[in-house]
Amino acid sequence: MTLTELPITSLAAIANGLILLLLTYKVIVLRRRDGVVLGDNDDREMIKAIRGQANAAEQIPLAIILLALIELQSGNVIILGVLAAALTTGRVMHALYFGIHGTNWRLRFYGMLLTLFAQAGLLLALLVTVAF
Repeated sequence: MTLTELPITSLAAIANGLILLLLTYKVIVLRRRDGVVLGDNDDREMIKAIRGQANAAEQIPLAIILLALIELQSGNVIILGVLAAALTTGRVMHALYFGIHGTNWRLRFYGMLLTLFAQAGLLLALLVTVAF
């Protein structure tokens, strides 16, 4: 199997992997700045950064797996592309809230809403792909 056999999944994995990498980098920077090896040092900015990274690590893998399963089974590429774009847009919005201290909470809310919409759409698309 090559990268070109799963182009939508591959592009989504690259984009969302970069998001996770940047969120991880933010946590590392804060830990080094404050000398925190384990935990959050009761620092609100660090707590927020850790949760943003953790949420991305919780949400992204399942979505990428769903994308791949649909794409491998020749699911509708237009729907797949729209859902991959919605997922990535939602993850960017969510990451901006958690990665940049002081940003508006609406980025978190709408980013998560878009992420959940994309995941629900992916589940439905996989069901349709498998059933029909």
